[in-house]
Amino acid sequence: MKLLFVVDPLTGLKPRKDSSVAMMRAAAARDHAVFAAEARQLQVADGIASAACSALDVRRDDDWFRVAHADTRALADFDAVLMRTDPPVDTDYLLATQLLGVAEHNGARILNRPAALRDFNEKLAILKFPQFIAPTVISADASGIGNFLADHRDIIVKPLTEMGGSGIFRLTLADPNRNAIVETLTRHGQRPVMAQRYLPAISEGDKRILLIDGEVVPWALARIPLPGETRGNLAAGGTARAQPLSARDREIAETIAPWAQANGIFLAGLDVIGDCLTEINVTSPTGFQEIAAQAGHDVAAQFIAALERR
Repeated sequence: MKLLFVVDPLTGLKPRKDSSVAMMRAAAARDHAVFAAEARQLQVADGIASAACSALDVRRDDDWFRVAHADTRALADFDAVLMRTDPPVDTDYLLATQLLGVAEHNGARILNRPAALRDFNEKLAILKFPQFIAPTVISADASGIGNFLADHRDIIVKPLTEMGGSGIFRLTLADPNRNAIVETLTRHGQRPVMAQRYLPAISEGDKRILLIDGEVVPWALARIPLPGETRGNLAAGGTARAQPLSARDREIAETIAPWAQANGIFLAGLDVIGDCLTEINVTSPTGFQEIAAQAGHDVAAQFIAALERR
């Protein structure tokens, strides 16, 4: 196969941690041709979507890639185009999905599908599965969020477009900064945010559960917060611990997997705290390398094998 990875700048990817690097290495190990481009290098001319991309020689060590050659190729010439650009899902990101949509119309296979990347906000998508979520409100109204805090007394508020724990706050009635925090996050009532009842089970980890083409990866990656920290995200200093799925984890994952597959979501990362679903990540789910290192389950190889079956 010829695979194009649309990623953030290659020099910024961490070879020992980044799941996109693990995917590229697994593809190269199975003798597939690996190409890379940034979202800014997507283009359309005469109705044909293409990218200025680099063919990569992918290696196992920390000096993990060499550019073999660079040229411009139609996206439909690849067996799959893998959109792995990190959020935020801002105007630039949405425009990239529009260009990828042109490529899809040209006959390219884009994973995840551009429409899914636009339609399923990673926070809001959980509302499709109310049986699995904690009490939640979405609002730009400070008084509404204040009422929610009064009801639950301990809540989490977070923006709808960020990643890695950015902009997440825990609020209690005793917090003297609670009004200022809500004003800042909502831009004084102009932008909705998510508020959820605080889940004490975060102390046991924010679990990442991966779905690959409708299959549930049998290991979760629990991100354990630092002492005194609310966020378990690895980007916020959390510690990663691979662990088998619980019965509840599997129930959540097996319920969502057919929906994800039906909506063109080839790869999803479910975030679960305790027994509650908190996010459905569809942009660039991670955790491959940590699970492989700790549990011996090669998630990247499973991912490439699923691509081959497609």
